[in-house]
Formats: sequence, structure tokens, C-alpha cells
Amino acid sequence: MAPVNFLVLPGVYAPQEDTALLAGVLSGESLPEGAAVLDVGTGSGALALAAAVRGARVTAVDVSWRAVWAARLNAARAGRRIRVLHGNLFTPVRGESFDLVMANPPYVPSPAGGRRPRGAARAWDAGHDGRMVLDRICREAPGLLRPGGVLLLVQSGLSDPGRTVALLQESGLKASVVRRQRIAFGPVVRGRERWLRQRGLLALAEDEEELVVVRAELPV
Repeated sequence: MAPVNFLVLPGVYAPQEDTALLAGVLSGESLPEGAAVLDVGTGSGALALAAAVRGARVTAVDVSWRAVWAARLNAARAGRRIRVLHGNLFTPVRGESFDLVMANPPYVPSPAGGRRPRGAARAWDAGHDGRMVLDRICREAPGLLRPGGVLLLVQSGLSDPGRTVALLQESGLKASVVRRQRIAFGPVVRGRERWLRQRGLLALAEDEEELVVVRAELPV
């Protein structure tokens, strides 16, 4: 997780339970020496820093300029060299390949549907089914992996982890859910709890959200 002196700028996604869950899986991942790592939707850069501390050559990407500056600032404060780029998902790294790709994308189903979120909501709102960004990652991430490369992705159980696994398997990756954790509803889910129950995404008696980490590997 983030170091004690980690800074989060206003309007930038702060490291939370999903960040910690993905960081825990990352800590157990075997990385080749000087591994090329991509952190998509880096936010304040917590996961990018976790990889850089292990000696990886890290590229971080975010669509928010505030997040880009926050990640650059935190890398500088930690004394780590991280290439932080502004752009939409994989656009800034077209033509490159990586040993490890990490993603903590927007995954919360939204009553706003297909309307493009604005401001801080870009970090969590992901369309009616929560898959506005997840489906794109499943389509595009496999093409960025080197042979033996790994994708680590965290999402909510509300946004169909089974579909994520199936799409990645269809792309030729070995994919499965490798970590699960149930957490109390955060403010975003709590604010749309009634709508989620009406849509059948939350059972009437359900009072926690499940987070999962999907791991997918491109065979050598």
C-alpha cells in the first residue's frame, strides 16, 4: 500500500481496499529482473510505486491530469523513477509490451448508464453493468503482454467477474479469480444501493460488496 508520506490530491482516487487487495497479489507475483510493468488508471500511483520498489521499470497511465501530477509527485517524493503518461487506458503505450499489466479500473454500475462520467466519478462509474472499461481492458490488454506476461485486475463482484475471466480466456490467456474479499459498502455503492437492489445486482439481504482480483497469463 501507499507509504506514510503518500499524497492524494483533491479529485484523485485515494488508495482503498481494492488497491490493497491488488497490492497483496502483486507482492506474491514473480517478476523478472528489470521487468516492464504497466499500471493503468494509476490514480495517485500507489500500485506503480509498489512495483517500482521491487526494481521494475514502471509506466503509469491515467486519464486525469490531476492523477498524472499526483503520481509524478509521489514518485519523486519516494525517490523512484516512474514514467507517468496522460491518456485513455492503453492509448499512450501503443506498440509497447510488458511483463506485467495492472489495472484498478472503474467498475461500479451506474444509474447514469452510458453517459460519460465527469470529474472524480471517472474513477468508479462504469455504465449500467459496470463493464464500460472492463470489457475494453479484456479486449486490449492481451495484446500488450509479452509471452509469459501477466495481467492483474481488481473489480467488484457487482460487475460480473465471470465475464472478465471468460473474455480473457477467449483471448488465449489462462485466467482465474485468485483473491476475494468482502468489504462494507463504501459511499458510492451506499448511495446507489436501492438502484442496485432493484436491478438484482445486490440481494435484499446482502450488506457487503465483494472485491476480486483476476489474474491472467499469456502462455509462453
